Amino acid sequence: MIIRPPFLVPGDGVAIVAPASMINPAYVKGAAERLASWQLGVAVSPHCLGRSGVYSGTIDERLDDFRKALYSPEVKAILCSRGGYGVVHLLDRLADDVARNPKWIIGFSDISALHALCVSRGMMSLHAPMCKHLCEEPAGDRCTQYLRQILLGEIPEYCEKPHPMNRCGKARGMLVGGNMAVLCGLIGTPYDIFRPDSVLFIEDIAEPPYKIERMLYQLKLSGRLASLSGLIVGRFTEYTENEGLGGTLYELIGRLVEEYDYPVCFDFPVGHVADNLPLIEGAEVDFSVESQAVKLSFCIK
Repeated sequence: MIIRPPFLVPGDGVAIVAPASMINPAYVKGAAERLASWQLGVAVSPHCLGRSGVYSGTIDERLDDFRKALYSPEVKAILCSRGGYGVVHLLDRLADDVARNPKWIIGFSDISALHALCVSRGMMSLHAPMCKHLCEEPAGDRCTQYLRQILLGEIPEYCEKPHPMNRCGKARGMLVGGNMAVLCGLIGTPYDIFRPDSVLFIEDIAEPPYKIERMLYQLKLSGRLASLSGLIVGRFTEYTENEGLGGTLYELIGRLVEEYDYPVCFDFPVGHVADNLPLIEGAEVDFSVESQAVKLSFCIK
């Protein structure tokens, strides 16, 4: 059983926490203003704007902020300020706290580790834009609006443009995924997110194609790729194609999954891009790849 955290209503609180890297205070201020415009209360955690080396605080400080947000009865959702390395420091010490306090945990990039923790403890979470996006993108931005709608209980259905490399088909399964490097670093741990019959989405930033291929071979050789019910290839950014590897990054991925019969789509809008659609991790989804469109719907109430 996967628990859905309660949806929010106007007046509910959102805590902004920084579980990893330090952040520009202007992004936090802008995000807080955006959340307040949705008639939500906003609390900025004590060490959210702090600095300890490259992090927003020491491990204990970041852990304390997150625990206070989880146990605060006024807080109904937790917005991670940004990603950046450091979330892995908190996983073991947060696992039981997260399980006892089902709340929407929001973020992407290194926050993929927290989504993996949530799935391991049987709870849905939101792979979605964070403070910089909420601060810089206009109020009408579709990803911002979808995030607001999901938090308030309106579940969207996505219908996206096809890609020439897509493989058509239909699948149903639990949606899991996120940043490739982060998730592959958790293989073999209690937070291993790769599960049979799931619909997997992947993205990454600044990883050379050979490293992405190496991670995918790890999934292939361990049987994890074969056991999927569908694959969503998101946006990979800030890398240089290397034709010496035998093709583009998408072509390398396509070859690695060509023997499987499940649907695959490429260039889905998720990742380190402005068009980063919120995805409900842990939710059962219907995933359809058609010649004219890619459709993703969440089977939750």
